[in-house]
Amino acid sequence: MSHPRQPSLFIPHGGGPCFFMDWQPADTWTRMQAFLEGIAGTLPERPKAVVVISGHWEEDAFTVNAASAPPLLFDYYGFPEHTYRLTYPAPGAPDLAERVVSLLSAAGLPTATDHTNRGLDHGVFIPFKLIFPDADVPVVQLSLLRGLDPATHIKAGEALAALRDEGVLIVGSGMSYHNLRAFGPNGREPSRLFDAWLTDAVEQPTAAARDAALDAWSSAPAARIAHPREEHLIPLMVAAGAAGTDRGNKVYADDVNGLAISAFRFG
Repeated sequence: MSHPRQPSLFIPHGGGPCFFMDWQPADTWTRMQAFLEGIAGTLPERPKAVVVISGHWEEDAFTVNAASAPPLLFDYYGFPEHTYRLTYPAPGAPDLAERVVSLLSAAGLPTATDHTNRGLDHGVFIPFKLIFPDADVPVVQLSLLRGLDPATHIKAGEALAALRDEGVLIVGSGMSYHNLRAFGPNGREPSRLFDAWLTDAVEQPTAAARDAALDAWSSAPAARIAHPREEHLIPLMVAAGAAGTDRGNKVYADDVNGLAISAFRFG
């Protein structure tokens, strides 16, 4: 059965379980929540499955969660008790997990399969409770590769690009700005400088120019203020690699406590 090509996405997943608790100001995450809730309606069809790369899982090899019924990993701390009782019973997709390993291995990348039932972390289940609230789309999580080399993650995305024509949605889940020590007025101007650069990089007219810019992200204005450590940015590299020649576009722009936060879509 043929499928229309799914896009690849880079989405923000917010702060911990932010969409499912009270916050001050009360509307801090309202626009981001609305964006995530609207994603499904923008897709060419309901995806057969999702491969998601979160900024909260790093391994020595690209590791795929192959569980048929993945549990949740509540990897956030100090939040209200009810947020540790959230559920998201999305099925896994062991066959797709095996195909992901095969594609990455064929590209010469180090791979592994997780058989320990590592749960879906909050970079996955928190945004996907909004994107597919019925938890009826299978989810396969892929780790980042320790070392966080941008070119290697672009290459991983390139290896996975064929999945988009098989009805699989590829999602990088992170944050375009992630500096918890400058989450407020001190981050206002750096976030805007970096966001402007990042938007220009993603929207480059050719894949070669885009990938070269993203590979050199750490030289961007305010780069190391926006990302003292880049684990929340690197999922974008996988989404960009999976884009092929599809040009990237900013599809969401927000001001969260004075910080510029963006999301991007390819295709």
